[in-house]
Formats: sequence, C-alpha cells, structure tokens
Amino acid sequence: MPHAARRTVRRPVRTALLAAASLLAVPVLAACGGEEAGKKADAKPSGSPATSAPAVPAVLPAALTSQKPDWRPCPAPSAAQGGGKAPGTGWECATMKAPLDYTAPGGESLDVALIRKKATDTAKRLGSLVYNFGGPGASGVQTLPQSAAEYKKLNTVYDLVSFDPRGVGNTAGVTCLDDKTLDEGAGSQNPLDDVKKFTDACKKNSAKLLPHVGTADTARDMDLMRQVLGDRKLNYFGMSYGTELGGVYAHLFPKNVGRTVFDAVVDPTADDVQQGLGQTKGFQQALEHAMKYCRGKYTANCPTGASDAEGNQRISAMLEKLKTKPAPTDGGRKLTSDQALTGIVASLYDEESWEYLVQGLGEVQKLGTGNLLLALSDAYSGRGEDGRYSNSNAAQAAITCADTSRRHTVEEMKAQEPAFRAASPVFGPSTVEGLLGCSEWPVRGATDKPQVGAAGADPILVIGNTGDPATPVEGAKRMSEALGKGVGVNVTVQGEGHGTYGNNSCATKTVDAFLVEGTAPADGTVCK
Repeated sequence: MPHAARRTVRRPVRTALLAAASLLAVPVLAACGGEEAGKKADAKPSGSPATSAPAVPAVLPAALTSQKPDWRPCPAPSAAQGGGKAPGTGWECATMKAPLDYTAPGGESLDVALIRKKATDTAKRLGSLVYNFGGPGASGVQTLPQSAAEYKKLNTVYDLVSFDPRGVGNTAGVTCLDDKTLDEGAGSQNPLDDVKKFTDACKKNSAKLLPHVGTADTARDMDLMRQVLGDRKLNYFGMSYGTELGGVYAHLFPKNVGRTVFDAVVDPTADDVQQGLGQTKGFQQALEHAMKYCRGKYTANCPTGASDAEGNQRISAMLEKLKTKPAPTDGGRKLTSDQALTGIVASLYDEESWEYLVQGLGEVQKLGTGNLLLALSDAYSGRGEDGRYSNSNAAQAAITCADTSRRHTVEEMKAQEPAFRAASPVFGPSTVEGLLGCSEWPVRGATDKPQVGAAGADPILVIGNTGDPATPVEGAKRMSEALGKGVGVNVTVQGEGHGTYGNNSCATKTVDAFLVEGTAPADGTVCK
C-alpha cells in the first residue's frame, strides 16, 4: 500500500528500535563536536476517524457481562502480536467473549485477548487501568509488559490491563498479505494497483471480520471489559490512536468514564486529508530538528549537509536512487526506497532515535549499504528477525477503512499533491498516496470524523507535545474542546517526540497526580 505514517505510540517503536542498537556499535560517522552523543531531552515515538455508533441493545446478555476471565501465566506473544519472549512473573493473560456484531449480541462471538499485572498495594487498590497504545493496530498484550517499568507507580494502586483490539494480534487478527509478499514490497509504479492487491488479500482472508473492527466496536468491547473486570467506571490511559478510541468511548458511555488520560492526541476535528497534511508537516518539522542535531554534532561530516534545504535535497535524491538501485545489506535483503522512507519515519518518533537516522543516512552515503535503515523499517513494520510480520499493518488498514467514509479517487489524490509536497519535499509525495488506502475497500465507512462529545463525563486529561510529528500538538486542544466544557483538561508539553509520559517529568507528575490522587491540573497548563 502507499506509504503513510502510523499513529502508533512512541514506546513500542522505540523498544523495537533499541533491539537494533548493536548496529551502532561501530558508528559510520564520528562526531566532530557539538552536542554529546546520547544526551537526553525532556520529551520522548494516516489512520482515520471512528464510525458512528451502531444501533445496539442497551443491555448486553448476562452471559457476556458476568463472565469471569480464566487468568493464567502469559505465554510468549504470537507472531501476529509481534513476537518476543513471555513477559514473565506477575503477568497474567486471559480472553473475554465479545459479540462479533453488537447489533446481534446473542450471536457469534470473538475472543478478546487480555493481559494484566495486579496492583502491588492491595490495600490502596483503585481498580483497573486499561491501556491502548495506538496504531491503530498495536497489540496491547505484547506492548504493556515492554512499557511497564514506566508505570511502576501506577501499578501500586491499579491493576495494569491491556488488550488486543478486535482485528489486532490474537483478537480475531485481520490477515491480508503473507510475509513473503510483504517482504517483496510494492510491485507497481501505479499506487492504486498496490492498494487493490492489498485490499483483495484482506477481503479474501478476513471478509467476515472487516465490517466489525471499527473504533466504535472496540469502544463497546472496552465497556464490556469494564464490567468483566468488576469496575464501576473505566479508568483509561490512551496514547496516539488510543486517544481517539478513548474519545469515542467517552461519547458512547460518558457516565462510565473514570480517571482518563489522553497522551499524543489525535485531532477529532480533522478529516483524513487534514490529518495527512498535519502529519506531513509534523514529520518534516521533526526531520529538520534532527538535521539541526546532526549539524551540531557532526558539522562538516553531517550526512544531511549544511542546511535543511540541502538535507531535504540529499534525502530526496537518495530515495529516488533507491527506487532503481536498492542498497545491499549484510543479511542478503536489499533496502528499497519505500523501506528507507519507513526507516526515516521510524527514527523521528523519538529524539533519542535521531542518532540512528544520522548513522543510517551516513551508511548509505559512505558505504552504499542499508543495514540500519532496513532495521529501522523492520522494527516499524512489525517484521521479526525470523522474517514473520505482526498483523499491525493489516489491522491498521482494516480499522481505518471501517472508520472513515472517505474513498478518494486518483484524481482527488493528485489534486492534493501540491499541498503535500509543499508541506514536505521528503514525505509529501509518498504520504499523499496514502489517501488512496481505502479507495478499494469492500466495507463502507460511516463518517469522516469521530464523535467525541462527552457531556456529563468526568474530567479527562488531554496532553499534547509541541514537537510531536505524528499527532501535532494542535490536536490536543481541539480534542479538549470537542469533549466538552468541564470535560477536557488540556496540558501542553514543550518538547520533542510522540508521547510524554515517562519522558517529561512535569507531564509524568501531572498524570500521576491525576490518576493516583484524582487531582486535575488547571486547563491550559504548560510543561517545559
């Protein structure tokens, strides 16, 4: 499919990138001055709107709401979830039955994969805290244990809980292209041909599931989960796309909203074109910040040159060359232009990944090989060392296309090209093609923007970061306003990267005070 940036949360991307850190053991470039390598800053890595609520019964069958999950020690994550080792002591996994179709809750069901780690201070336990890590398409079962060290304080009073949303990982995971075909990448100069190939595979392998993976369906799963976990209200921590999911939940179930945090917030007022342009501008801004870092550290040896303009030109020329002459790698695979662009995108989710970008670009320029950019691309695309892919990309496409009513034509896409190229000479040409992603989809979406108004809900903490490439900071303010007066509490963090908790001390303390003590900051608070 045409390349489009994902809305996945920073932490899973960064964790995967760190697995490739050994490639930096012998840097391609040596610093010539400027900032110290590895220096930390305060902050740390196009889907579409949610469908409107289906007409469903007000009360679900008792067989669903009274079920008791059979919690057992967790096995290793499956390939569809992203692979890896079993999470170890203290982690329990189970499944929850949910209706495939909420308009017929007594009919066919699916199993929602769950994971939890019980609160360590049972005397002060506040209930469950449910996480969604974004994407759409990220497996919560795989991701939560990777991130749990950051949530140690919250784990004292909450059971940490996450899940694979429907269509993702082990929850009726959507299947489209096979691993071999994914490795081969795009096969046509016509992006619509690749979209059709991908869509036909999704339809062939997952046709029955595709109408039932929208954000509103998953929001209803979360309310069923709340009941199954025994909580009066849903305490929730949503990141990236997870903020959109949380907003839809708050709209559908305002009286059931407990202590809720949105971090790295999707703009609910933007349609897919506006979201795509926002991301394009956001990644271009992050790239320019990374190029400034490069010039400061490597001066004349910086592979992006002496200015942003020169860097844009060098990267664009590299991507164009890779279209006809992919770069070899030590593993025998070759780095294509699409993979190189994906690797660049992956490195921009987190300020600490900028060094990977600099080294990767330097490797292509100086050595003619693409090991590091390919490793970055694989981490971002969910490709394991065994060559197997998670289903995150297939799930993202299915959820996105179930949500949005927009079905762009090639002519409409071409009309947007000038705006996208103006927003970014590096990312614009590819990102605009992402508008075609749902053009051949067999399921009709219901709307072009999510409904998130939540009058009567408890306050929701909404945090945006000024340097966020994937969910620009303006989205947090618009989400706060859309949730309704007295509901959205907006906090702005001045920093870099996609997501703030655990990376900006002010934001972390603010979230902890809200979730643990129930103390909300003043609307409009700024963290530096």
